[in-house]
Amino acid sequence: MSATLVHGQGTRVGFYATTCPRAESIVSSTVATHFRANPAIAPALLRMHFHDCFVRGCDASVLIDGSNTEKTAPPNLGLRGYEVIDDAKTQLEAACPGIVSCADILALAARDSVVLTGGRSWLVPTGRRDGRVSLSSETTDLLGFTESIDSQKQKFSAKGLNTQDLVVLVGGHTIGTTACQFFSYRLYNFNGTASSDPAINASFLPQLQALCPQNGDGTKRVAFDTGSENRFDASFFDNLRDGRGILESDQKLWTDASTRAIVQRFLGITGVAAFNVEFGRSMVKMSNTGVKTGTDGEIRKICSAINS
Repeated sequence: MSATLVHGQGTRVGFYATTCPRAESIVSSTVATHFRANPAIAPALLRMHFHDCFVRGCDASVLIDGSNTEKTAPPNLGLRGYEVIDDAKTQLEAACPGIVSCADILALAARDSVVLTGGRSWLVPTGRRDGRVSLSSETTDLLGFTESIDSQKQKFSAKGLNTQDLVVLVGGHTIGTTACQFFSYRLYNFNGTASSDPAINASFLPQLQALCPQNGDGTKRVAFDTGSENRFDASFFDNLRDGRGILESDQKLWTDASTRAIVQRFLGITGVAAFNVEFGRSMVKMSNTGVKTGTDGEIRKICSAINS
């Protein structure tokens, strides 16, 4: 498996090779079992890892239960897949008690989710430790669905991630769905114009309006990547070029010249291989954001609660 080796702040590939040799296989088999029962678990776990890393670094703070924790914040209310992480943790505690962090389970599960949906694998550096703080007030670092490219770039830059990482990681929307409530404003009265967002392809508009009628069910799910929501490929970028992006923040990757140049590298048949390689690289970079290693943090016994 050819992959780029990246060593972050104290993480390394094969961290559990001697202390818990089956760690990665336990996580991958657990994710696969849940995926067979419900394929929507793959994009859910990928999103959860992203939401974890963007708040306090990749320290599993998003998993902690309680009032005013990250998971109670509006951007995280739609997160799914906590039971997959808990299931993997239970099996890991049985095999190697107190060794494998919840933060590492999440990083591995995100990679496994991409592979299960047809994406290329990458080597995941491990050795993260779990954080002990989780605050809903800190979730403002997550991207909003109306966010400008400048603002998206700033949020990524603050994590040590560049514009290419931004385009590549948003490309994770090649799998999964969103809800009508996050984009239906683009279909009817965009910015008070009494018309639709001009960035939407005119032939695509009726299709979206049929899926999300005005004043309809805001919780109805719609694929990010029309025609390919369960396959990790690069058609998401082709859809952006064609004015078929669902979220305003996604479509802006094409309308903004600085990001369009990067999107263009991932178009068509040749773009798929390039995207797969870059996705693994950017995921490794992101998964090393603000990690706790050494004696920092802890190894949680249960992923939803800090150790007493």
